[in-house]
Amino acid sequence: MTTPKKPRKSKEEVLAKLSALQRRQLEEIEANAIADFEGVLDELESALGMLHLGHHFGWKVLYLIHSKRTIRKYERILGIKIRDVFDETGPSSHRLPSFNIVEKLSNFWKAIGGEISIKNRREVSR
Repeated sequence: MTTPKKPRKSKEEVLAKLSALQRRQLEEIEANAIADFEGVLDELESALGMLHLGHHFGWKVLYLIHSKRTIRKYERILGIKIRDVFDETGPSSHRLPSFNIVEKLSNFWKAIGGEISIKNRREVSR
């Protein structure tokens, strides 16, 4: 017997609906980061990618897919603290099976710190 697949959520259900203020804030963070950046360009590119995913996935997912060191580097590049800019979770958080596992654990930070091994922690499903 096969397990029926969950119906896919619509694009509107998995994308964050940003206010005009949030959009302006992201544009300002991006513009400042680009204007002020010195260093290896792929680091800026990756930091900007994190910036654009934050509202959709939330800061907990960002900590799940990046090391704490990488998060700190991207925060420095962007001039932000992700926990101040993004919610804990976003409408696409549930798309990471690893996030769903971590949410059931009693200590999120132990999972993030690597004390608890999570297979395929960076994979996203629809």
